[in-house]
Amino acid sequence: MFVSSSAQEASALVSRLSAAEVRVFLAEVAQVFASKPFTPHPVFRGGHAQTLASFAWPRRFRLRPPGDEKRLFEVAQNTQVLAHCRWHANRAEHPTVVLWHGIEGSSDAVYMLATAQKAFRAGFNVVRMNLRNCGGTEHLTPTLYHGGLSEDLRTVVNELIERDGLSRLFLIGFSLGGNMVLKLAGEYGDHPPREIIAACAISPSVDLAASGNSICQSSNWIYHRDFVRRLKSRIRLKGRLYPEVYDTSELHQVRTIREFDERFTSVAHGFANAADYYERASALRVMDKIRVPTLIIHAQDDPFIPFAPLRDPSVGANPYILLLGPERGGHVAFVAATSNEEDRFWAENRVLEFCEMADGT
Repeated sequence: MFVSSSAQEASALVSRLSAAEVRVFLAEVAQVFASKPFTPHPVFRGGHAQTLASFAWPRRFRLRPPGDEKRLFEVAQNTQVLAHCRWHANRAEHPTVVLWHGIEGSSDAVYMLATAQKAFRAGFNVVRMNLRNCGGTEHLTPTLYHGGLSEDLRTVVNELIERDGLSRLFLIGFSLGGNMVLKLAGEYGDHPPREIIAACAISPSVDLAASGNSICQSSNWIYHRDFVRRLKSRIRLKGRLYPEVYDTSELHQVRTIREFDERFTSVAHGFANAADYYERASALRVMDKIRVPTLIIHAQDDPFIPFAPLRDPSVGANPYILLLGPERGGHVAFVAATSNEEDRFWAENRVLEFCEMADGT
């Protein structure tokens, strides 16, 4: 819900609260959320069923934006990323959520559209970002995206603060985008911009090596095959656009995401190999340094992004992180048994509620 001017000014202080004060705030959030536990839809109880049901749920046609503003952000030399923005009148007086999608997604992913709609109705400006090359933007950069490009996120945040004068930003990432948001928050360390009020991640892939191993399991062949198909299709297009950069002559030999990252992603960004890329790009390395109130929602039955890395002591010991780990929920899914006053998409609703609570702190 949109808050008064005095509350808006006060809320900008939340990112500068002490660890003890943030602990109190997150404890209050946890208590509120404890009264709203996730109960999976009775037909879609397992991780695979939840994940596929969320993807196929017939809601996209109701979420199509009425004409969001297209905007390009220059994140590096000769590199732009596309955003779709929805502004309230007097945008600087409203809080703003900035959304990042997952691997081979885009700003038009159904979870992006749904979260944007809910946030805008609650009084937030909304910026739906595309990662490099995503959303039909392969022509905007000769480079590729990768899971650790937190500098792109940092550049977008800086522009929204400096050019747009926005003073209350909420960063929300899904899956691979969640890894990027958490990595950026950790890299800020003790000095995050005061304008960043809170961060959220749904089903984040905080350990890219573990995620790479999990997606290659036989039980995940349907997701893995689709991701590899999309990645290969994208690199073929990049090869046509930038033949001097990308040699796709042996692309037919690529069978896994790891092989793709070994041949293309790691080479394009100067990593020694895929293992080096996974290590350096994973948020888990820096999550102990996060100093903004952060909500992470991750199902323990996520079929291809393992929950285990979030059991790392560095996560549990950080008073700035609230981790919700329902036993069920799948990947970026959380299709609930009943809707009550909300729709069935529990994680999206908890993220929005968290942002509202932080904005009113």
